Amino acid sequence: MSHPLLGKQVFVTGADGFIGSHLVELLVKAGANVRALVYYNSWNSIGWLNDVNADIIENVDILFGDIRDTERIRTAVLDCDYVYHLSSLIGIPYSYDAARSYVETNIVGALNVLEAVRSANHLACLVHTSTSEVYGTAQHVPISEDHPLVGQSPYSASKIGADKLAESYHLSFGTPIVTARPFNTFGPRQTARAVIPTIASQLLDGHDKLTLGALSPTRDFNYVADTAEALIALSVADRAIGKTVNIGTGEEWSIEQTARMLMKICGRELPIECDEARIRPANSEVNRLLADNTLLKELTDWQPRHSFAEGLEETVAWIRNNLHHFNTKRYAT
Repeated sequence: MSHPLLGKQVFVTGADGFIGSHLVELLVKAGANVRALVYYNSWNSIGWLNDVNADIIENVDILFGDIRDTERIRTAVLDCDYVYHLSSLIGIPYSYDAARSYVETNIVGALNVLEAVRSANHLACLVHTSTSEVYGTAQHVPISEDHPLVGQSPYSASKIGADKLAESYHLSFGTPIVTARPFNTFGPRQTARAVIPTIASQLLDGHDKLTLGALSPTRDFNYVADTAEALIALSVADRAIGKTVNIGTGEEWSIEQTARMLMKICGRELPIECDEARIRPANSEVNRLLADNTLLKELTDWQPRHSFAEGLEETVAWIRNNLHHFNTKRYAT
């Protein structure tokens, strides 16, 4: 049976990023005609798409641009059947210092995509990518899609704004939108901005102690290939149009548990030291994230293919071979 995206024209924003590069791989393998938005830069870098096999990249139409450029986005979307919007500023610590950048990229960027798809010739679905950070600290667990939205950081506030814009375009104009809300994604190509590569890179780089922030918060960790598969599954699920859908495993792991598992995989037991620079402001820390993925499983046949341990092993193997990408002496934001 052929894939529903076979021969379809698709557009991926944020294609040069962590999740975006994995999504591009899967879309090409599904037989889609992929146009990939890569953030323009003077050294012609295509970001993490450089890590993708050449036989995949040669089938990708790479478009340099900026999600904040209204006309660039409009022309890119015009002939597309499916749009996957992943372009975003994502680092939470940096959002404390540069909130305007988050508004301009995450909210205005989303507006540009929404306006563009209204003019598209035959759009079947826009997948707007949100984040579990919009829920803030869990008020009930597991977290279902009707959980209150809480802007516990400028980053999460900007994503809430973008999500509400997407909701308004579906309700106001009938735009075919699914808002996908991944919980914490991890895997190859993730930088030390995130906790798992922060831990693994320190272990592999020979540190004599682990320098981390808070150890007690829990997260629902999703392996990146599973997240990308969920985005595709939602895009072709007619019943998902107009809905917000969590992407998560339904399991939670504390930062300390995660560190202990990574120590075992790397074969190194180290003491853990708290670094105040990694601690969020008290009212901004999200202490618990655990997804209710019932709706995702009702709407699609998606199931995670990787256990947490399997995902960690694959991530460690990738970091071991790419340690040159990591500066383990400096905290990444």
